[in-house]
Amino acid sequence: MAGLLSRVMPKRFRKEGVAIPVVRLQGVIMTGGSQFRPTLNLAAVAPMLEKAFSRKDAPAVAISINSPGGSPVQSRLIYQRIRALAEEKNKKVLIFVEDVAASGGYMIAIAGDEIFADPTSIVGSIGVVSGGFGFPELLRKIGVERRVYTAGENKVILDPFQPEKEGDIEYLKTLQLEIHKVFIDMVKLRRGSRLSEDETVFSGLFWTGGRGLELGLIDGLGEMRETLKRRYGPKTRLELVGGARNFFGRRLPGVMGADAIAAGAASGLAQTLEEKAMWNRYGL
Repeated sequence: MAGLLSRVMPKRFRKEGVAIPVVRLQGVIMTGGSQFRPTLNLAAVAPMLEKAFSRKDAPAVAISINSPGGSPVQSRLIYQRIRALAEEKNKKVLIFVEDVAASGGYMIAIAGDEIFADPTSIVGSIGVVSGGFGFPELLRKIGVERRVYTAGENKVILDPFQPEKEGDIEYLKTLQLEIHKVFIDMVKLRRGSRLSEDETVFSGLFWTGGRGLELGLIDGLGEMRETLKRRYGPKTRLELVGGARNFFGRRLPGVMGADAIAAGAASGLAQTLEEKAMWNRYGL
């Protein structure tokens, strides 16, 4: 419809140059999230991706990524949705890394046909990590007895209120290795011969954008506006695609009542600390 209107509109009212839709993906990758604590997941980003790829007159979709990672499931779902839309709409996908695209953030980045970053961006961390907190002495100290009843000997595996068990840790490592292999296969599929043969690429290490370029993790160094104007012409326009909003122009991440807000404040402290730790891991 937009293309038709532009053709019938008098020339003096037409916007010149190519319009490139831009989607910004920022935050820790996990389910849930709220207006006060936004996170990256398929449910949150799908409407923006659909809208961006629906632009028939756009030769490409630009996606900005700034994420230290998170859920491998949500990372892979977002990756798959980007690739499915790119193939369905026949669009090139150009990824631009801001501060960091590491771990799950890099998994999303490889959905791009080309990946660009700043020389000081952080990229990579192709690995799997599981984190949490242990409180085996806490309940005893405050005089609380915990009672857990299970059917199945492994139902309380990795219980944070019990001492760690070697068998539990070994089992978790087998899961991590399986997920790591999926991640490695995805990177090899998307980056192909561009990847360096350096053995550290899949070790979980992360690098600056400059080193990432040498290793074949990205395709170039550059900022989004400059890169797109150089490719599509000086009159190229970048059009930011936003999420759903309500009547007053506010984003609609979900509805929370007073009870939900209070519960979220109480239960979300550890999660907030975990998110902060993920950013801090990359010096952010």
